[in-house]
Amino acid sequence: MQAALRAGAEALLVTHAPDVRYLSGFTGSSGAVALAGGRAALFTDGRYTTQAKAEVNGLRLVIDKRSPGVQAVEWLAAAGVKKCAFDAAQTSVAALELMKKAVNQALKAVPAPMRRSFFVATDGLVARIRQVKDEDEIVRMRKAAAVGCGLFSAVLQYLIPGVGETQVAAQLEFMARLAGVEAMSFETIVASGERSALPHGRATAAKLPAQGFVTLDFGVLLGGYCSDMTRTVHLGRPSEREWDVYHSVLEAQEAAIAAVSPGVRCSEVDEAARSVLRKAGLEKEFSHSTGHGVGLEIHEGPRIAARQEQVLEPGMVITIEPGAYLSSGAALKARRPGSRTKKGHPVAKAFGVRIEDMVLVTKSGHELLTAASPKDWIEL
Repeated sequence: MQAALRAGAEALLVTHAPDVRYLSGFTGSSGAVALAGGRAALFTDGRYTTQAKAEVNGLRLVIDKRSPGVQAVEWLAAAGVKKCAFDAAQTSVAALELMKKAVNQALKAVPAPMRRSFFVATDGLVARIRQVKDEDEIVRMRKAAAVGCGLFSAVLQYLIPGVGETQVAAQLEFMARLAGVEAMSFETIVASGERSALPHGRATAAKLPAQGFVTLDFGVLLGGYCSDMTRTVHLGRPSEREWDVYHSVLEAQEAAIAAVSPGVRCSEVDEAARSVLRKAGLEKEFSHSTGHGVGLEIHEGPRIAARQEQVLEPGMVITIEPGAYLSSGAALKARRPGSRTKKGHPVAKAFGVRIEDMVLVTKSGHELLTAASPKDWIEL
């Protein structure tokens, strides 16, 4: 509420489902939380009567057949609220128009200019609070990360040349369900052979190659919190270039992890990874940011990227996931000066490597939440 007050509002209306869950414990798909004058209420519809009563504690519970946002607006208007903050980044135009109509109806006696200024647009008030996890959240995230590590170890036996990428994804997700997860954090990525050069190559009917990389990027949802990890393994004998690129990415990833500490700017962590790849001649092949926050959502703040001046704080959980994706002839043939390579087959096709871990920022440094899953070269 203090942030809402600083934005010039006297109340806060929250409709983004992860924010609603964070504030109230409610996990339904239709809900809104309103906070004003030291009072708080959750609004939902009759489908969630039993669920809301079981999950919501410490907030007034209002159940009605109308839109939760409309209910909340009427409640705020009845409480005498004149200005209400809302998250513009998470509110659709249609939802805002519906709530504005509710304001006009509820505040008929109020002059039109005051009705039009009822809503104050803000950006991510609750999301910023969510970036720093408390001990209970951290425990849940440790558990989710541990499940992910176990799944990676278990799925290795299914990485056989000729098996479809979708089959691998299905087996991984089946094992995840057997392990008790609520869902996958996002659509599982299995990208093999030339498709490993796609930073976000979703699993397809493509068959795993006899020789080449397989990138597995996946996460699970456990206790409401997400895990996220990426491992890249190699089928068959690698080329010298493949061996060299993998170890360059691994070095970059470990350098970025080592840089994670409270008080460090996100851009510094990004640069720790990028500088290693720059020296290896791979900077142009690193086409995305180094990482992102994770929690109730798979992508949340902070963003670990260039020019991001936000400072890391104890309790933040971030990913560190540099990669290199090679498709041009020059990039495929290049070698890092002075590198130690492993002799094998020549490489003529595109390939990519990404390695990702979840990292908790602690008071004195960091904790690797996915440490149970090895990152050393795996050749199957």
